[in-house]
Amino acid sequence: MAELTKYQQKIVQNYYANLDTALLQRLGEQVTDLYLAEGKKREKLWGTVTAALAKLGVPAARIERIRASDDAKQLAKVLQELLAKD
Repeated sequence: MAELTKYQQKIVQNYYANLDTALLQRLGEQVTDLYLAEGKKREKLWGTVTAALAKLGVPAARIERIRASDDAKQLAKVLQELLAKD
C-alpha cells in the first residue's frame, strides 16, 4: 500500500471524525425512504439501516426488535434519541 500524503491523511482523519454525523444524516434519509418503499426495496433498506444502527452503537437486541416490527415510526424515534445524544 502506498504512503498517503499529508493532505490525504487529513482527508481520512476528517472522514472518520465525522462518520457519526454522516451516518445519522443518511439514517434520516433512509427513514423517509422506508415510509415510501415496498417489497424488495424495503428489505434492502432495512439491511442498510441495520448496518448503520450497528455502527452507531445501538444494541443488537434493539435493532432486531425494530426490524422485526418493520415500523419506520420506531426507527424515527431511535433516530431522534441518537440525534439528542449528538
